[in-house]
Amino acid sequence: EKRSKDNITFHANKTVSFCEYRQYFFEESMSAGNESDVVTIPNMLVLGASVMLEKLPLPARLLISSTFTMFKEGPFVTKSVGELMWGYDSKLVDFLTAFFPDMVPIKGKFGLFAEFNNSNTGLFTVFTGQDDIRKVHKIDSWNGLKNVNYWNSDQCNMINGTAGQMWPPFLTTESTLPFYSPDACRSMELVYENPGMVKGIPVFRFVAPKTLFANGSDYHPNEGFCPCRQSGLLNVSSCRHKSPVFISHPHFYNADPALLATVNGLSPNKEDHSLFIDIHPVRKSRHTDETGIPMNVSVKLQLNLLIKEVEGIMQTGRIAEVVMPMIWFEESGHIDGPVLSVFRMNLVTLPMVLECVQYILVGLGLVCILGAMALQLSET
Repeated sequence: EKRSKDNITFHANKTVSFCEYRQYFFEESMSAGNESDVVTIPNMLVLGASVMLEKLPLPARLLISSTFTMFKEGPFVTKSVGELMWGYDSKLVDFLTAFFPDMVPIKGKFGLFAEFNNSNTGLFTVFTGQDDIRKVHKIDSWNGLKNVNYWNSDQCNMINGTAGQMWPPFLTTESTLPFYSPDACRSMELVYENPGMVKGIPVFRFVAPKTLFANGSDYHPNEGFCPCRQSGLLNVSSCRHKSPVFISHPHFYNADPALLATVNGLSPNKEDHSLFIDIHPVRKSRHTDETGIPMNVSVKLQLNLLIKEVEGIMQTGRIAEVVMPMIWFEESGHIDGPVLSVFRMNLVTLPMVLECVQYILVGLGLVCILGAMALQLSET
């Protein structure tokens, strides 16, 4: 993944706006296979559309089923990894786009990440911190909005925190890390877990709390994100063209155990599936964060699709109602190379040396004072 900021504009109210563009490239040396490998997965076009259209009259559903049959679209699709990720041509999509342009949000090729590659995450306007360092990188607006309108409560629609790349300094163990995620269509908040070390630099680790994707019954503030299913699932249909899509931690980590019983092969564990950000650094004499710069980041999320039998659409057969994991992904990174060396020297090594020198000078000062007093006493 390559990220770049463009349309960078500084404003008189001490804010700066920018768009961050994302590009993805296949790296064979880091992969277990090739983009040409062929796999079979549930057909999101058919199964997702079936759930979206289940409330239509029965004759309409029968017509939709006939349309699927005409274009040879079944409940599963077999494609290469590259096609499933970045898009493939679909005669069904072309047909629906031509005759029902308002009903189908897809333009061009259909793929799990087709709309993400070479796209931007929206226009962020954040505070520079020039007048108040405690506001650095906090969001002033996103796409000109102070709040979104995807959810059912004012609290859930709030755009809180930063853009997720750095946070104001002087955090404590009581602080949280709020940030707005355009991909999740909501603000999220991480909580302090424990101190640690990254490449010789002390850090605070912040993690996703168990309440992050809890449903409204288990965690009342999340009622605004409903309609909900089991805890551990975020219903993002309201910002994903009404498609029955849910976000969770990989393998339903920190989710209702009932979800694990519906899908074979899941084995959630903290080491492989948790989300965390390590922030620089812990200073033992103050117990505060100094810079707010992430040193080590691992953001892991899973994309799930609600599938079930829909009367009149024969392609759904007798599929049991289940939230099916489609793919999970991790965005991770850590500070390294010359930047790490400069960072360690200026913000770890030099402060330690200066602190030692400080005590040495105080000690020498005391020795000089005591020596002078002793000398004066001896002369008298």
